[in-house]
Amino acid sequence: MRFFIDITYKGTNYHGWQIQPNVPSIQEEINKSLNLVLNQKVSVVGAGRTDTGVHARQMFAHFDYNKNIDFSTLLSKLNGCLPRDISINKIFEVKSDVHSRFDALSRTYKYFIHYQKDPFCANSYFLAKKLDVKLMNMSCKYLLGEKDFTSFSKKNTQVHTNICNVRYAKWEEKNNKLIFTIESNRFLHNMVRSIVGTLIKVGQLKIDYKSIYNILQKKDRSAAGFSVPAKGLFLTKIEYPKSIHYV
Repeated sequence: MRFFIDITYKGTNYHGWQIQPNVPSIQEEINKSLNLVLNQKVSVVGAGRTDTGVHARQMFAHFDYNKNIDFSTLLSKLNGCLPRDISINKIFEVKSDVHSRFDALSRTYKYFIHYQKDPFCANSYFLAKKLDVKLMNMSCKYLLGEKDFTSFSKKNTQVHTNICNVRYAKWEEKNNKLIFTIESNRFLHNMVRSIVGTLIKVGQLKIDYKSIYNILQKKDRSAAGFSVPAKGLFLTKIEYPKSIHYV
């Protein structure tokens, strides 16, 4: 039987989602807790691979287990074992061939910026001067649709294509804070952070808002702007077809 888990985590103390030698990861912590509670070797497969320091309001992962599960009891025991910066929100059964990564329809990220120094904004990027949000949103229209995002990605030999279908990209300003929201069918390594860094240059009037189009056409990472710090980036939503649920 296959099960999905809905996960929230603060990524500050971890080297991303994926297990790596000699460094802490979200995946490793969840595996350890599942193995302990279920008394069986279980490995979770994530819907994606958030980078070092990136957070998730909602991440999904699946695991296989051939016994009936009392979801409420398992949820309570897992959250009792996991560190304070990782929590399991929900566990549910799905069809046996459903894959947390490959069956996802879309993923949504948000990036947070604050203008006023605030000790409670640790998971946000501080900028002293305000940006031109109108120009930044004018740039966002060049991101929409199915495009090659090579210019906004670190090289990754495991990826067969750099084509992504961005469905939504917009900046919103609220109470001296900026929030960038972007939704796509998939994301490349470092893609959101490099897009945000480039749009900041637009907002600082360092490049023209139409430059995004030319940067995309060049398919060259050096053409784009800097990558903003990971601390302000959150994976906030992953969508799946309703048909994944076990009936």
